[in-house]
Amino acid sequence: MMMKRTIVYAAIYAAGMLTVASSCSDFLETDSPSKVDAAFVFSTSETARAALEGAYAAWIDVAQNRVFGDGLFYASDVAGSDIERHPEKFESQPGRHYPECFYQNGTYAGSYALLSYQKENDTYAKLYSVINKANIVIQSIRSSDSYDQMLADGKACTMGQLYGEAVALKATAYRELLKYFGDVPYLSGKPTDSGNLCGRDSIYDVVLDELQQVVPVMYRLGSIPGVTGKNYFSRTYVEGLIGRIALEAGGYQTRRGDLSPRTDGKGQVLTFETMGRETNGAAYGRRTDYLTYYKLAQRYFKEVIAQPGSAVFHTTDPRKSDKGRVYDNPYQYFFQQMHDSDDGFADESIYEVAIAQGTSDDARPYSFGRPTTGNKTDNFPCKNYGQGRINPAFYYGMFAPNDNRRDVCCTVTATNGGKGTEILLPFTPGSQGKGGGISYNKWDENRQAKVWTSYNRKSGINGPYMRLSEIYLGYAEACAMLGDDVEAKQYLTIIRDRAFPAGQARVDDFIASEGSLLEAVIDERGFEFAGEGDRRQVLIRTGLIGKKIKAIKQLTRQMMDGLEADGYYRFENGNVISSQVYTKSVGGNAVLGHRLTAQCPAGKEDDPLLFPGWRGVKDDWSSYGLVVDASYAPNLAIRGLFTPLTDAEKIALEADGYKAQDWGKTLIENRDEYDKYLFYEYDCESAPIHYWPFTPNVLSNGGFTNGYGFKNK
Repeated sequence: MMMKRTIVYAAIYAAGMLTVASSCSDFLETDSPSKVDAAFVFSTSETARAALEGAYAAWIDVAQNRVFGDGLFYASDVAGSDIERHPEKFESQPGRHYPECFYQNGTYAGSYALLSYQKENDTYAKLYSVINKANIVIQSIRSSDSYDQMLADGKACTMGQLYGEAVALKATAYRELLKYFGDVPYLSGKPTDSGNLCGRDSIYDVVLDELQQVVPVMYRLGSIPGVTGKNYFSRTYVEGLIGRIALEAGGYQTRRGDLSPRTDGKGQVLTFETMGRETNGAAYGRRTDYLTYYKLAQRYFKEVIAQPGSAVFHTTDPRKSDKGRVYDNPYQYFFQQMHDSDDGFADESIYEVAIAQGTSDDARPYSFGRPTTGNKTDNFPCKNYGQGRINPAFYYGMFAPNDNRRDVCCTVTATNGGKGTEILLPFTPGSQGKGGGISYNKWDENRQAKVWTSYNRKSGINGPYMRLSEIYLGYAEACAMLGDDVEAKQYLTIIRDRAFPAGQARVDDFIASEGSLLEAVIDERGFEFAGEGDRRQVLIRTGLIGKKIKAIKQLTRQMMDGLEADGYYRFENGNVISSQVYTKSVGGNAVLGHRLTAQCPAGKEDDPLLFPGWRGVKDDWSSYGLVVDASYAPNLAIRGLFTPLTDAEKIALEADGYKAQDWGKTLIENRDEYDKYLFYEYDCESAPIHYWPFTPNVLSNGGFTNGYGFKNK
């Protein structure tokens, strides 16, 4: 074990360093590992845990504000796939929108201002802060007298758990660095470290080796001594992380061509199989030994499935009906649990980025949830921007009408926070509930048991960084790639059966329509994680990004052409988008017995308040200070959203108090935003430039240059 790690580290220093650079200590601003004495750190389990808290605090900050909340995640992952998009005009946010669309097929990379979105000492430096703090703990443990015996024993223990958490923090931070920047410096925490750029493939191998080493000495989720929540890394998380990183290490990526030779963690020169054309001297491809990584992913995902600790995958909804409200959606139950308690965790979660209500700025629901038009303070709820939006062609044409995930993932309504009422989300480019179109819906302050109304961005809703559905789908993907179709189909079926009414999943038909079991698994993951910023990276690493972007662009154009020619467009699944819909404000309490709706019951799809489901407003905003009277009609009844209305039906609706609101008509009026700028000029064949450039300070202090056609100052 020790010999293997020594060889790998030696190789990464000797063979993996690709360009010479000066010391990185200036821009990484780290303390030397020697400043922490191992004897002190491990004098008690409390001091050892305290030594890790600084690394966790740094991780939570960078996760929430840069890589899993705001920052680069907000700018590209959340808005840059065939499923997800941004809400505003393309020209209004060039710092975000050009990276989102692969820099206009790479042609804009050389014009992109390095600080047009990123700042100095931003994501890059913050992730290295996590790595350096983790390295301090790692090196301290490695220098302790009992380290070798701990590894030799191979059993869960306090020291092993703490060591494993530190290794997992380091690996998690490196995963995010590689995802956003490609090749980066590798720091082990040893005095021999330099700031040279290192090939990502070497880094993947080293962190995977380290993670596998700590698995036996860690506790599974729910059994860590002194830890009751899911906001610390467990053996369960580490096994899932190995699977996650292995899929990425063996997947497609765009690699700059000016760094060679590229080597693995043992210093062996790698070969690659490429796809499409080079862009700005960079090629899109994967290692020819990629199946090794799929086997690794398969192994460790299966470990989690076999022993998930305290994580629970619900296939039925345990909630009972209340006030006439029907739930019956185990998929949504996961998200509801994240709304129920500030100090609780969802059953299915393996790890959540914990956010305390009322203290920390949070991205859910402000950026990735149901939008709210209103003020920052004392609203019902307060303003929510709504950065994450859904491509209308995906909502209408790709989600099956009977898929119970659709209305959980997507919403056509927002909240007027000043009035506590439901409003239609127009397709006019904009933010909040004023525009931007169909939005994410998994996080909605209307659904919280206790809402923070004093100020926005204080909801306290955690970020679900890893959960069992990812493990099941990752395992199915690995099995499908390796030819184990029986296992792959079994876990695809588990996910799909939960999402549909009993007997309606039609797994065989779905696989046939997708063309392969592997692609069915990938697209099922798209439905499962729609509105979470997962899709972009999955399509990149699976080599499907060009195919899927081409398909959504084609479907979008067909939709637009139909709306222009006929005033509506009918999709193959039977859904119809029309130029207008008809809406009416209604008092939900009087009609339904509640204002916040849940699953639309079978046979009620014609009810304009219940369908689509999972919308409305909080039942009791008056208890938070909203003044309501007998005229309060907060719910929005909608007609014509999925089926065209006849002239006679329109006349009858108007007589009943409904009003026509532009819907598809607004799409046509803003066609360029939804069509032309949808992955603007990406030809779906060239290597996608899916990275962010290094900023000027990183370049000058590191002594290296940008690749992929980016400028260097």
